[in-house]
Amino acid sequence: MTIFSRIISGELPSYKIAENEKFFAFLDINPLVEGHTLVIPKQEIDKFFDMPDSLLSEILVFAKPIAAAIEKAFPCNRCAISVVGIEVPHAHMHMVPLNSPDDLNFTRKKLTPSPEQLKAAQEKILRYLNH
Repeated sequence: MTIFSRIISGELPSYKIAENEKFFAFLDINPLVEGHTLVIPKQEIDKFFDMPDSLLSEILVFAKPIAAAIEKAFPCNRCAISVVGIEVPHAHMHMVPLNSPDDLNFTRKKLTPSPEQLKAAQEKILRYLNH
């Protein structure tokens, strides 16, 4: 069971953004920038492009309102997506508020926000997602 499956099951805590029967979205606890969100399929699939075509297209539709909420919640030019998938063997998509290409630099030191900062970021996104 991957760490992401443990988050989905509630065994591990998360700052949940959205969920449906197929997908789960939550804040990255070591984000590149504030508001960095992960979107994952509930089904454990190692590589992003190993997802069946239906899931591959549906994950983008699931993520679309989250991207709009991120763009409203954080000052950015757009919400970027990135698929890296090296650290956790569970398909996932990074959604990152983007102001420069460096905001997607996964080799730089990540942020270490406090639980209060993560909760505040979660609430900002949810405020726009639920309206």
